[in-house]
Amino acid sequence: MKKLFIALIIICCAAAISSCKIYSFSGTSIKPDVKTITIDPVVNNALKVNPTLANSLTEALKDKYKKLTSLEDVEMDGHLQLIVSIESYEVRAQAVTADEVAAQNRLTITANATFINVLHPEESFEKKQFAAYQDYDSAQSLDAVEASLCDQIIETIVEDIFNASVAQW
Repeated sequence: MKKLFIALIIICCAAAISSCKIYSFSGTSIKPDVKTITIDPVVNNALKVNPTLANSLTEALKDKYKKLTSLEDVEMDGHLQLIVSIESYEVRAQAVTADEVAAQNRLTITANATFINVLHPEESFEKKQFAAYQDYDSAQSLDAVEASLCDQIIETIVEDIFNASVAQW
């Protein structure tokens, strides 16, 4: 009888948490009246342009919100609006040897994001900067490792934007 009572309490608590729809097990804190999101295509303003980067970042953002929220992705005028631009894409020598030769290089991508919550403007932010990097051995050419580095960097930037917007971390 005691086990049945404990199980009943656990079920009631779980139902109460999930019914309020402010907390979800994906870590988001989207209010129940927010139903749609518009994610504008990412604009690439970087001096050095990777031709696939903007589209890859756009698709990764859409996938993240689709997988972890119940928001409907709409073309325009969503309750939530996300505008992202790539501001820099640069490679720099990271570790220099005694012979003044780079042993490691670092690819860094910086993006600015503006998040607008039309229904709850206090949750919005403007031109918040997100940056991520990956190091690679200078013996490798950027062309050889660029795709995998960009995938890893995009994953980090998308996670950071997601957390800042709907998880409010």
